[in-house]
Amino acid sequence: MNRLHNYKLSIKWSGNKGLGTSDYSAFDRDYSVEIEHKPILNGSADPTFRGDKTKFNPEDMLLASLSACHMLSYLHLCSVGGIVVIDYYDHATATMETRIDGGGQFTEVTLNPLVTVTDASMIDKALALHKRAGEVCFIANSVNFQIKHFPVVITSETNS
Repeated sequence: MNRLHNYKLSIKWSGNKGLGTSDYSAFDRDYSVEIEHKPILNGSADPTFRGDKTKFNPEDMLLASLSACHMLSYLHLCSVGGIVVIDYYDHATATMETRIDGGGQFTEVTLNPLVTVTDASMIDKALALHKRAGEVCFIANSVNFQIKHFPVVITSETNS
């Protein structure tokens, strides 16, 4: 039986500099995301699109969502599969293509997780679980572009 999970937030644009959107350069792309019981997240457009480079942009957050969802799915699978992960780091990248008409889309995301497990006997299974994590990740199942995984698994002895 499928269960529904609902999410809600509010977004408020704060970029009106007095002239609204009367001209493309007359307004800032700043906004805030408000979710009950959570800190306010201040965002903007990507700097390419006249945004503030010091704030999160939607493209950053999409990539972060994919990386975090994969990690959380993976850690769950490791936990129930007897794999003891003691460290996880991902250097994720994405490619977005824009069209001359102003539209565009992401074409690819690459996740590069570096996972540390406690024992060398866990490495093969730990590597294999990345494929399954990609299959069960809620966010990955919601996008229409390729997500590549290039995991590396090491043991804590390797780090010593």
